Amino acid sequence: MISQRRRYKDYMLYKFILIFSLFSSTLACSSPTSNTQLPVQSHTETDPLSPELTFGIIYPMAHSFYEVVTENAEEVAKVSGIELIVKAPDEANLEQQIRIMETLIRQNVDGIAIDPIDSVALTPYINKAINAGIPVICFESDSPASHRLSFIGADNLQSGTRMGEAINQLLKGRGMVLVETGMERVESLSERLEGFLNYINNKTDIDVLEVRYNEGNKERALLQLEQMIDDHPHFDAFVALDFISGSGSVLVWKAKGLNRYALTLGMMPELKEAIRNGQITIALSQNEGLWGELIVKYLLQAHNGKEIPEFVDTGISLVDLEALK
Repeated sequence: MISQRRRYKDYMLYKFILIFSLFSSTLACSSPTSNTQLPVQSHTETDPLSPELTFGIIYPMAHSFYEVVTENAEEVAKVSGIELIVKAPDEANLEQQIRIMETLIRQNVDGIAIDPIDSVALTPYINKAINAGIPVICFESDSPASHRLSFIGADNLQSGTRMGEAINQLLKGRGMVLVETGMERVESLSERLEGFLNYINNKTDIDVLEVRYNEGNKERALLQLEQMIDDHPHFDAFVALDFISGSGSVLVWKAKGLNRYALTLGMMPELKEAIRNGQITIALSQNEGLWGELIVKYLLQAHNGKEIPEFVDTGISLVDLEALK
């Protein structure tokens, strides 16, 4: 009887050991030390911590005018999981802009938006990026001879014409005007000047006393404006066809306490304040606050192989004191 019980206990112990061994073997096969790969969590395209695309934005110079463009672009890029590389020479410098362009091409970014200082000189570098499979968009100033995919901005000839119409209305068809602009070879600036002069010369009896170029230099813009005022003290209005000349005129109007019409380009916070304070009469905006969003939107579409419009017209707005009320 005792031996029968012992045999039963031995049998149950053997069964327990067998089951335990099989269970342990199963655990060992599913252990993390095995060659089985655990699933890796992938980031979606909208995850801002893991950007899948990189776009470059190249300005002609570092200036507060472009801050609103960058802020707008960064907001859209963050939502879309896109990293932005924003670069600009300290002052308008063609060689530096070319080097920035070449660096982005070597980095094999997924798209480039550029406001070219010299549309002709930048053409081969824009084409080099396109040939490397990198979509390129121009904004504010175009490079029409290049293979760029799109231009985002306003019609600059029309912008010049609208400024001519505005000054004509203020002066009622007669008077003397001083004009300052940036770099002569920048396409957007040359078109604005052409549109302005064509209107003034053909539609009014207003005399343009002098036109000067600041070449993208803030100190030069100030000096030239002061010289023109000294040379033509009886002028009736000043027209700035670039934002550097416009910013300079605010300082000169404050320092000299001038009570003359001043028209400028761009809509920065400092210019809004200048309009309220009477240093600026009218500012022409090309709705540059839209550029950043449109840059990211159309570079993304181009990267995904979709067609994008050759010209994205952001329009023209004239802002005066009444518009700010």
